[in-house]
Amino acid sequence: MQNNNPIGLFDSGIGGTSIWTAIHNLLPNEDTIYLADSKNAPYGQKSKEEIIALSIKNTEFLLNQNAKIIVVACNTATTNAIKELRAKYDVPFIGIEPAIKPAAINSQKHVIGILATQGTLNSELFHQTAEKFHDTKIIEQIGHGLVPLIENGEMNSPKMNELLHLYLEPMIAANIDYLVLGCSHYPYLIPQIKKILPKEIKIIDSGEAVARQTKNVLLERNGLNNEKNVAKAIFYSNSDPKVLKDILNNKYEVITKDF
Repeated sequence: MQNNNPIGLFDSGIGGTSIWTAIHNLLPNEDTIYLADSKNAPYGQKSKEEIIALSIKNTEFLLNQNAKIIVVACNTATTNAIKELRAKYDVPFIGIEPAIKPAAINSQKHVIGILATQGTLNSELFHQTAEKFHDTKIIEQIGHGLVPLIENGEMNSPKMNELLHLYLEPMIAANIDYLVLGCSHYPYLIPQIKKILPKEIKIIDSGEAVARQTKNVLLERNGLNNEKNVAKAIFYSNSDPKVLKDILNNKYEVITKDF
């Protein structure tokens, strides 16, 4: 592993930038390459075979950019494809899956909610994780329509507000005390979600945990970049880059490329 090679990340679109932000904050010396496969978003409605094929395509792109480690910054891709990716490539992979464990362990009411894509909730990995906490009632909700709205920059739209009320009110009625965000796009909805949820319901996403795990794996492999240079961040998109640029506050260039 070359220490000064970049960390690669991919997602079905802009959502994984929430993971990128956490990694960049924790590891400011590391160069990063982020791939937004927005042309194929959302992954949550696709078959397992399609998700694996897209994940391989994205991985190949990042490996061609000399990525030393690949962060699958997408819950759906992690839960459906990371086993195949790890079997196929020597590079280490960091996955992102719904943070059921901290929610279930800390829940006082033993009732938690999870808002995720259909692909994540239907996956074998999700069910294996959920089964470990059989004493906790898990209210599952597919976030139909949320990712396309986020990808279109409609995070504060009336339609988004309507869908969030539709998905969250049954969870509130079920008396949850933790809400797990099971898609890397969803942290961008936290301001709207907080307006709907009672204050005592805590929200958990996976960003900081993924960043810590990325650092730990690089430490184990002596792969951290210890140079004090200003880190480079390169962003690629195969769709209209406007929303990605907006999410990044126009601080970074977004390269539009078909992949």
